[in-house]
Amino acid sequence: MAGVKPGDQTVVYGAGPVGLMAALSATIKGASKVMVVDRHPDRLRLAESIGAIAIDDSKVDPVEAVLEQTMGLGADNGCECVGYQAHDPGGDEQPNVTLNRLVQSVRFTGRIGTVGVFVPQDPGASDELAKQGRIAFDIGLHWFKGQTMGTGQAPVKKYNRQLRDLIAAGKATPSFIVSHELGWRRITTAPISPTTS
Repeated sequence: MAGVKPGDQTVVYGAGPVGLMAALSATIKGASKVMVVDRHPDRLRLAESIGAIAIDDSKVDPVEAVLEQTMGLGADNGCECVGYQAHDPGGDEQPNVTLNRLVQSVRFTGRIGTVGVFVPQDPGASDELAKQGRIAFDIGLHWFKGQTMGTGQAPVKKYNRQLRDLIAAGKATPSFIVSHELGWRRITTAPISPTTS
């Protein structure tokens, strides 16, 4: 959704499984520089393990860090991979924070992919807009910069065969995000016989 092309500088907000897969995808697509913003050290280490530049937003202003990495121009494109679960450093839900930072971090005419979930309503949200599935979005800056945004649920069937083939060919190794392997045992059950009436 962000239109990553070879040579692009890409920023990903959120280093959970979705953000890390977005960073890996940007790398596979040939991005020259991938920056990942998060505040969890274990997630940032995983981002670094695939060659991304980790930006800890609990220690630095992430927008300034991205601008510093891109000679003040901003990333060519970026992905919002947090959604309504975004929160400020104090732990308060703030669903617009990463999306607005992304608008600030991406250059003029850049592309933004909104992968993070934004729900039509969130009755338990902390503010009235979010309860109605709305956020305070910096549309003025987004418009002024002429950015393009792609959003929506992942069209899995569009990509699943290509992704499978990348994994089979050894060009993609998504297993780097696996943190634990749990033992399992086979459970067998008696076959279910059809019932008669």
